[in-house]
Amino acid sequence: MSARDAPLSALPGVHRAEREDSDPEETREWLDALEAVVRTGGHERGLFLLKQLETQAQQMGIVAHVPPYSAYQNTIPLEQQRPFAGDLAIEERLTAIMRWNALAMVVRANKAYGELGGHIASYASAAEIFEVGFNHFFRAAGGDRGGDLVFFQPHSAPGVYARAFLEGRLTEAQLANYRQEVRGGGLSSYPHPWLMPDFWQFPTGSMGLGPISAIYQARFMRYLESRGLAATRGRRVWGVFGDGEMDEPESVGALTLAARERLDNLTFVINCNLQRLDGPVRGNGQIIQELEGLFTGAGWNVIKVLWGSDWDPLFALDTHHALLRRFAATVDGQYQTLGANDGAYNQAHFFDLDPELRALVAHLSLAEIDALKRGGHDFRKLYSAFAAAVAHEGEPTVILAKTKKGYGMGAAGQSRMTSHQQKKLDSDALRDFRDRLALPLSDADVDAMRFYRPPEDSREMQYLRGRRAELGGFLPVRRTDAPAVAIPELANYAAFALRADGHQMSTTTAFVRLLGNLLKDKSLGPKIVPIVADEARTFGMANLFRQVGIYSPLGQLYEPEDASSMLYYRETTDGQLLEEGITEAGALASWTSAATAYSAHGIAMLPFFIYYSMFGFQRVGDLIWAAADQRARGFLIGATAGRTTLAGEGLQHQDGSSHVAAATVPNCRAYDPAFAYELAVIVDHGARAMMERGDDVFYYVTVGNENYAQPSMRDGVAHDIVKGMYRFSAHAVDAARGHVRLLGSGAILREVIAAAQMLADDWRVASDVFSVTSFAELARDAREVERDNRLHPGRARRRSHLEACLQGEAPVLAATDYVRAYPQLIAAYLRAPMTVLGTDGFGRSDTRAELRAFFEVSRRDITIAALDALANDGAIERSVVGDALARYGVDPQCAPSWMR
Repeated sequence: MSARDAPLSALPGVHRAEREDSDPEETREWLDALEAVVRTGGHERGLFLLKQLETQAQQMGIVAHVPPYSAYQNTIPLEQQRPFAGDLAIEERLTAIMRWNALAMVVRANKAYGELGGHIASYASAAEIFEVGFNHFFRAAGGDRGGDLVFFQPHSAPGVYARAFLEGRLTEAQLANYRQEVRGGGLSSYPHPWLMPDFWQFPTGSMGLGPISAIYQARFMRYLESRGLAATRGRRVWGVFGDGEMDEPESVGALTLAARERLDNLTFVINCNLQRLDGPVRGNGQIIQELEGLFTGAGWNVIKVLWGSDWDPLFALDTHHALLRRFAATVDGQYQTLGANDGAYNQAHFFDLDPELRALVAHLSLAEIDALKRGGHDFRKLYSAFAAAVAHEGEPTVILAKTKKGYGMGAAGQSRMTSHQQKKLDSDALRDFRDRLALPLSDADVDAMRFYRPPEDSREMQYLRGRRAELGGFLPVRRTDAPAVAIPELANYAAFALRADGHQMSTTTAFVRLLGNLLKDKSLGPKIVPIVADEARTFGMANLFRQVGIYSPLGQLYEPEDASSMLYYRETTDGQLLEEGITEAGALASWTSAATAYSAHGIAMLPFFIYYSMFGFQRVGDLIWAAADQRARGFLIGATAGRTTLAGEGLQHQDGSSHVAAATVPNCRAYDPAFAYELAVIVDHGARAMMERGDDVFYYVTVGNENYAQPSMRDGVAHDIVKGMYRFSAHAVDAARGHVRLLGSGAILREVIAAAQMLADDWRVASDVFSVTSFAELARDAREVERDNRLHPGRARRRSHLEACLQGEAPVLAATDYVRAYPQLIAAYLRAPMTVLGTDGFGRSDTRAELRAFFEVSRRDITIAALDALANDGAIERSVVGDALARYGVDPQCAPSWMR
């Protein structure tokens, strides 16, 4: 059964009241009365009466609620439409040129190499959306005013490149080398600030991350303003996204935050071309109506731009709303089919279905029916919607613009199921595209897919540059000219950690003290952004409630339950702490906004996001990767880290793998310190790298909640702490039976230290104990040195830090609270045999001692493994290992932890 044959009850937008009218005459009287009220009292009076009726109906129990969407028509009526402020003919010509250059860029690359990919249809559908923004609304930074921030739909990147080419910011050679960055110095596939650091501001290639990032960026602008750090009033965040992209949980997960904090500096423009990659977004429904309900329910201002200006005369003639009834009864799958076909098909399969509709278009030719535009391709309608969004106060705005995917591509791709995958067109299709756009290209130009650029003195080029000059300059652009921020001397804020003298504390407590002291520094303190995801009390950070306050745009409209306590929950408009609630994704998006403020706002900020380490790289790894692409600078603090330190929480809370994931991110510096002084040195080094030198790196540091005696730092080890490893202690033994090097990191270092003593006391084995603060940094350095030596065979061989620390052939044993893959990062760079103990398998609840025994990373297991390594090396008899198993009560038949 087709959509047109389906019963009305099965179709979206058609309600029971519209199907069962027992008294049409009375209905007509009510409608006439409403029209009279609007004519005499205006739209506001009519809206007031409707709201009163809605309230009364709910109170009487007639309806629980009304549908959260409006009729399938433009939100802004014709009489309220703002006049178009540009030269329509020139903007249409420029848009046609950009469509061609974007298409030529992709098709040329795939004709030459056949494997590069790229997208044509998405930009073809969104070109007018982008051009209205570029020509009238997207403001660049200029003078004392910061610019707007624009999140671009990733699949439309070719169109942004095409515009930059006309603007003279990109060369023809760069366009010709699209997606050929290695051999040709060309352009990146999607918006990637790491690859094009002067061009792209935000990475949006992983769909779904753009919307949540845009929301938190708009919120962070308000945060900066409220704290008096930057003047952001008047600046705006724009996000151009696809309707299919809104299926991603991250796309919609923070919508209520934007409304709750009244972010009227935020506008989403959703390109509703009704298609995903494979087919319709909602083939049997209406994605625009669904999105309107979603955004309306979340508290957004919704503007629908569905039908172009050519439809206005039809709406004026349609006094019985036959068009709206048919629109409501047509599902998106059918709209896609209508969009893919010509005027004759639309006449037969849409207008001829209803006698009123047939009469409505009787005066139109088939060509005129074919030319009826969807609203997202009409400059007048889009301009009015953008202007209304900018003028709206108190709520964020979303513009739902209906378009056709592959608009202008004709039979080659317009509204076709395969349009997203269309990367190659034959000569006839290219010429048809040229003719549709009325481009001044010869057949030879088309066959060669030559880029077109009007003469410099043409009206088009003058108009293009004039519009951008009026808006402050070109976009997108990325700047990095934020002033450096001085870091206080380490001894001034970390003396308690450097000279701990055996004082008991956890590394989490040490971090909180470091943070509190840094916040007091007059230069750095205001630039620090502490961020938590509803776990401040868990991490011992409740003191920050009083010290710096929790940011809230509304201040505190209530008396907190704990108002009488010293550390009461204090919300304030100039609060410094961002308490994000139970959303690691939201907190990470907030962290990224702060971590890239040096670029987006010209002010270097230093964010610290502290969270359960298990919910870091595992849950929001994609956002972390996007932050890396965006050249973020800041600290991620993985608290309650490790698989055996968070004793009672069990399987899903115990982190054994985040450091492995962190090691894969090129500009992430990941550390697992065991002692407070190690943590202090790492934080100090990272802060100086990011805030003073402006290095495009960020730091992931894990801290634990286990209290133990903290030693003082001895002289000369700070440099090696940062390099990733230093010798902590040596255990010499008279007439030693063997020698082993023991490597420990984080929570398990103390077990390694204890095992070294057991080896000496029980087995007369000498050892050196090394504290490994970062296996990832050791591996990175060793890898770079290895490559450098390989490429310079005639030069004296360099030694890596790892090799300098572990000279000789004595066996090496490494133990960690993470999976074995983490220490094994360095295995390939060692000459000596290496044994690794780690926490592979699922976590579970018990005491720390029991968990370490279970995962075989306890001091007992380290001792046995060291003896086994010595036996393998021939230094001791193998029977000694059996003696150790018996002495320590180890069951050799016990299955490994990852099998239990």
